[in-house]
Amino acid sequence: MLQQTPVSRVIPRLEDWLERWPTPADLAAVPPGEAVRAWASLGYPRRALWLHAAAVEITRRHDGVVPEDVDALLALTGVGDYTARAVAAFAYGHRHPVVDTNTRRVIARAVGGQAEPAPPSRTRDLDAMSALLPTDRAEAAAFNAAIMELGAVVCTARNPRCDACPIRDDCAWRGAGSPAYDGPRKAVQKKFEGSDRQVRGLVMAELRATHRPVTDAEIDGLWPDAPQRRRALAGLLSDGLAVRHGDDGYTLPHR
Repeated sequence: MLQQTPVSRVIPRLEDWLERWPTPADLAAVPPGEAVRAWASLGYPRRALWLHAAAVEITRRHDGVVPEDVDALLALTGVGDYTARAVAAFAYGHRHPVVDTNTRRVIARAVGGQAEPAPPSRTRDLDAMSALLPTDRAEAAAFNAAIMELGAVVCTARNPRCDACPIRDDCAWRGAGSPAYDGPRKAVQKKFEGSDRQVRGLVMAELRATHRPVTDAEIDGLWPDAPQRRRALAGLLSDGLAVRHGDDGYTLPHR
């Protein structure tokens, strides 16, 4: 839920979600479209489908108990390295490196002396964090959380608060005079206004707002550009976020 979404927007949605579906079995018992509906306007709605699919898998394969083994977690739909290791480390106390964007930035600066991290590399990033982890499991979990928090609050991408940093005297980047980054840049995301993402969002909002099929005529009224509208709808159908309901129109997925 936190993927490119402010914490303030996520907390009430998460609380509602957990009140409605406190266990994987509870979520698995409802149609996937209900998970998408509850996801509302949070970003990346396919994650709601993946979360529902993972809940079904946990219920069927693991008797409703979230597994603690990283490989078992990675076998679940939608679960990647970060989520698997975060669950194993923070929920079960195992010693695993947990790497997110903030972690990568802190390591790039404090250890590598670079203003920004290089493009993500699973092996390199996990190895770099593993080399820093304390041996003790509890300390390792705390260290994982501390590095994330340091990157989120102090060692930020823009305007880092170096004077407030507890490791400023040991930071390779600060020691080198805080040189500017001269490596490859991430692609800049296109603006939202007028994009296919905006059209997809409008169609998704229409589907979430009702339990009956949304007609072609209703979808046609959402956006004036017909080719873009068709492209957005085709993408939602391909992603499994919408399904054709006979000749009546479209609904959220129901199975």
